[in-house]
Amino acid sequence: MENKTVPTIVRWLVILAMPFFLGLGTIRAIIAWDYPAFEYGRIAPDAYGFTPEQRLQLARGTLDYLQRPEPAAEVIYMLTDLRLPGTDSPLYNAAEISHMIDVKVMADGMKTVAYISGAIVIAGLLILLVPKRSRHFGWRTLMLAGLATVIILAAIALIILIAWPIFFVQFHELLFPPGTWTFAYTDSLIRLFPEQFWFDIGVMISTTTLALGILVTVIGWVMSKRSQLMA
Repeated sequence: MENKTVPTIVRWLVILAMPFFLGLGTIRAIIAWDYPAFEYGRIAPDAYGFTPEQRLQLARGTLDYLQRPEPAAEVIYMLTDLRLPGTDSPLYNAAEISHMIDVKVMADGMKTVAYISGAIVIAGLLILLVPKRSRHFGWRTLMLAGLATVIILAAIALIILIAWPIFFVQFHELLFPPGTWTFAYTDSLIRLFPEQFWFDIGVMISTTTLALGILVTVIGWVMSKRSQLMA
């Protein structure tokens, strides 16, 4: 009798890793994309004096910091060196700088998880799809991994749409120390990245990952049917 223990373990690893791979991969892609240029054309202008050009330039400088491969402490100068337009005053105050260090630590952690989950998905599917005897099992695994992503992201998207304030608060409470992530409306972080910015990006991340999950599910289903016919 064929031992199915290893393929079953690999299947579950792929299923568990796929939502992280697609979700965090989408987040990394949006960070790398010039998202503020798209978003600022949709939301209200800054109420405290940034011109659209200044706002976009400062937002890009902030996102450049998040994309750097070095640890946060080594590149935080990229934010401390930023100045309010037309002045010698720092763009970010001490509390904002502290929070942005936490944000980069979290973003770097997400990048690591994205790489690890991606390696699990790719290696696991290769293990299952390369041998002809387990190919049908492998395509079914891809379908189930996509389906798991669809279920999880559909739930997240629904929560964002119907209970955004709760989701926003709980997300920050989970990832950041209490009291370190709330700022005045006049602070630069809020002026550059208001709540509407985060709502829109949350919708984009969840719906994009949901669409990718649907695509993976369809590919897995079609290929599993095809491999079954060819067996």
